[in-house]
Amino acid sequence: MHAVTIDRPQRTTERRPTFAEAAEATLDDVFGYLLYLARDRETAEDLTSATYEKALRQWHRFDPVRGHPRAWLLGIARTTALDWFRAEKRRRRREEIAAVPERIEEPFAEGLSPALEAALAELSAGEREVIALRVVLDLDGDAAGRVLGISATAVSTRLSRALQRLEEKVTADDLR
Repeated sequence: MHAVTIDRPQRTTERRPTFAEAAEATLDDVFGYLLYLARDRETAEDLTSATYEKALRQWHRFDPVRGHPRAWLLGIARTTALDWFRAEKRRRRREEIAAVPERIEEPFAEGLSPALEAALAELSAGEREVIALRVVLDLDGDAAGRVLGISATAVSTRLSRALQRLEEKVTADDLR
């Protein structure tokens, strides 16, 4: 009788980057993503700072075998932003603020036409987020899924629907 051996997946031997290397390589993407979500430069700067502070404390948990530092950091950025939005909503409710402070409207991405910017603004936050991750930041489906906490298939489905809605809105604007 022959012994059957089961091949185990090999762990990658890729060198684990230092936190400083990962932070430097991803700072622009993380800030851009948070600026897109917050639509306010000052808030995005604060959220970026909080993201890297959390990431530094959790760096020992980062496993390069499971993914790229960029996706890991964008996941922390997303969680940080969602926590901030929830806290902000509670604060507003507590203080019963009637008027929302004026926010600077930052462009979604450089070089977009006003019609495309307007159409993007009409999409839901979730639709804009999946477009930002997959199209603007060029994350693959697996990485975007890790950031959003969903499967790559769900990312693909959301992206397809978001792009379809975007096309409908741009086409409707062109007909006006």
